[in-house]
Amino acid sequence: MIRVLVVDDQALVRGGFRTILDSEDGIEVVGEASNGDEAIVRVAELDPDVVCMDVQMPGMDGLEATRRITADAASAAAVLVLTTFNREDYLFAALEAGASGFLLKNSSPEQLIEAVQVVARGDALLSPDVTRRVIEAVAVRAPRGAATADAPNGGGHGDPDPMTGSTDSTDLSSAPRPVPGAETLGTLTSREREVLELLAEGISNAEVAERLWVGEATVKTHVSKVLMKLGLRDRVHAVVYAYEHGVVRPRS
Repeated sequence: MIRVLVVDDQALVRGGFRTILDSEDGIEVVGEASNGDEAIVRVAELDPDVVCMDVQMPGMDGLEATRRITADAASAAAVLVLTTFNREDYLFAALEAGASGFLLKNSSPEQLIEAVQVVARGDALLSPDVTRRVIEAVAVRAPRGAATADAPNGGGHGDPDPMTGSTDSTDLSSAPRPVPGAETLGTLTSREREVLELLAEGISNAEVAERLWVGEATVKTHVSKVLMKLGLRDRVHAVVYAYEHGVVRPRS
């Protein structure tokens, strides 16, 4: 049974989420909170598996509450941020606070149920309608001029991009790809690196298994090792990490 805490400053919204989630076998809404302060108290009291967290609330907002909940070693709760605001700054703030997923409130009831199930099993992903925007924005935010896998000294801005032939350093597709320090990326095996690259496409374990011709249990093992070695909370942060550090490039 997935135990859920619903956090929103509007009672009607909380009631709507409760009705939707309680209608699904295997999910139980164990409590509600109207702001971040209450959410922290309720998490400590109820020990939920998933917290459905609003962003803008009176008092402590959802982003700060998320940060405190995910930083608490005593809590294993995963946070799914639910908001009406489709903005990159909220997306990044939520991810940096430790949220395991981000879903817009105009999503369907089926999408909400699925998101809770996904987050609960640690298979967190962003909703499809915002994943592309996050990936593109992460790439823009990534530091430039750092060493790349193909050019350990940083690469010259005049070198043509192997995919486009462009030498324009202002073009995102031809910009040098910053990568994590060798001591971090070097801890991954070639197969784990391959799994990380596939995770960045936002695909499921089953799809990764199909691509690599291995069993899904094997993929889960690889994903767990990637997260552990890179110090990442879950899959959604692996996606951000892969793009932010230039492990893969955003597709044009």
